[in-house]
Amino acid sequence: MAHGSRDPRGGRTVERLAAAASESLGVTGRVANVDVTGPTVAEALDGLAGPVVAVPAFLASGYHVRTDLPAQLEQHGRTDVTVTEPLGPAPELAEVMLRRLEQAGRRPGDPVVFAAAGSADAGALAEVGRVASSLGHLVHSEGKALEPTYITSARPRTGEVCAAGGHGPRTFIAPYLLAPGLFHRWLTEMPSAGVAEPLGDDRELVRLTARRYRSVLTTG
Repeated sequence: MAHGSRDPRGGRTVERLAAAASESLGVTGRVANVDVTGPTVAEALDGLAGPVVAVPAFLASGYHVRTDLPAQLEQHGRTDVTVTEPLGPAPELAEVMLRRLEQAGRRPGDPVVFAAAGSADAGALAEVGRVASSLGHLVHSEGKALEPTYITSARPRTGEVCAAGGHGPRTFIAPYLLAPGLFHRWLTEMPSAGVAEPLGDDRELVRLTARRYRSVLTTG
């Protein structure tokens, strides 16, 4: 269950992630989007034999996870769908972000701006902060936590932090984003030494998706 994006690269990323996780689990996998574009939750469930495990491909438990997805499932009327925890927060996400920063050219000691999508949900922001803290422990030799910035919907805004230039000319942006799309394009337009790629269908994301699926099987 993904957010949905008008950028076809975002849809392809989620499709690859779902396909890889489904293959590793040996199950039938489908992608549904809760917003912006199809296939909708109802379209993904129609004709799919149950029971079904729904894994929210979200990096925090914001509105779409807490409200939108349950409402769409209830409207569809299926009673055999079990929803797992979302992909984030999880410690391995920070490890993937570090790897993406290295691929973007960041060297040890270069400053990092942690950039998340943002949310009006305080609980979701707290979850984002946990991953920012984990990434800070990885990028700073002294283990200093990173303070998250937000592309929209919350403050401090990533664009304002980058425009202020307080982190220096070798500052790299670490996107806490699952897939390419509008938000990532905005980040590439901000002043920085480089912008890492989104988390994407990295092998750790595939394993995390499979682990979320298995978690509801063991707990019933």
